Amino acid sequence: MAKTKTIITCAVTGSIHTPTMSDHLPITQNDIAEQAIAAAEAGASILHLHTRDPDDFRPSVEPDHYAPILARVKQSTDAVLNITTGGAPTMLIKERIKAATKFSPEMCSLNMGSMNFAFHPLAGRYDSWKFDWEKDYVEGSEANIFRNTFADIREAAETLAPHDIKFEHECYDVGHLYNLKFCMAQGLFKAPVFIQFIFGILGGIGPEVDNLIFMKRTADRLFGDDYRWSVLGAGGAQMPLATTASQMGGNVRVGLEDSLFINRGELATSNAQQVTKIRRIVEDLGNEVATPDEARDILALKGGDRVAF
Repeated sequence: MAKTKTIITCAVTGSIHTPTMSDHLPITQNDIAEQAIAAAEAGASILHLHTRDPDDFRPSVEPDHYAPILARVKQSTDAVLNITTGGAPTMLIKERIKAATKFSPEMCSLNMGSMNFAFHPLAGRYDSWKFDWEKDYVEGSEANIFRNTFADIREAAETLAPHDIKFEHECYDVGHLYNLKFCMAQGLFKAPVFIQFIFGILGGIGPEVDNLIFMKRTADRLFGDDYRWSVLGAGGAQMPLATTASQMGGNVRVGLEDSLFINRGELATSNAQQVTKIRRIVEDLGNEVATPDEARDILALKGGDRVAF
């Protein structure tokens, strides 16, 4: 019997975590590129990318801030590059899709519903901050509504449709699955869709295995054979939920965007360290890790020769 192929996505750097929380989180263009390449060498077939403003390291969605990262990573690896359209909760959809429109990547993330996306409790853990904008940014998330209306989703889908981009549909709660089903019925997305079940973000569904089973059963009922799926567990839920998902036939996402730790209380030293760990777990439990080309085949991607970078 053939072994199951498990796709590993690595979320290299996020717009949510701040540099102060870990000095290992890459924030410069050079460090993001280097860590992305190392993650691919460790076994990640998909690299999910955010970028930062090189002047003050605020979250950025500017194409010019992506360009040197994309060029270097593409030159050095065959991994699938996935550009965020999430950006940050403070940004509008018109801003968040600029880089994808310019670079026409194989994949983009796309959030499937509005939500309270909060990480303000982290502010109480730190007495000093590396940059002067960080504390207000983190504390201010208590008032965030991460806007992803049906109009926003349609704008992203229709604007990017000519680019034949496969979306990583980020679903933070069960209602987001129903949103996706509705959007498919409207003709915005074609099968097979790729769903990222996300657990453990304040404002979304909690990181319990019961919730993973519930989300999976709901997706089975809504989409049948017309979807592929992966799991993102935030923080301490990262490795346990990824392990469980891999044994349920799903794919996995790790990376410093989602968790800064490699073990309880121990900061990860790199994205590659997390990829190496989940790869070992997946393979020790009897599955094989998908290569980039196998991931392209499983997800029906357009191919790396059709991107614009």
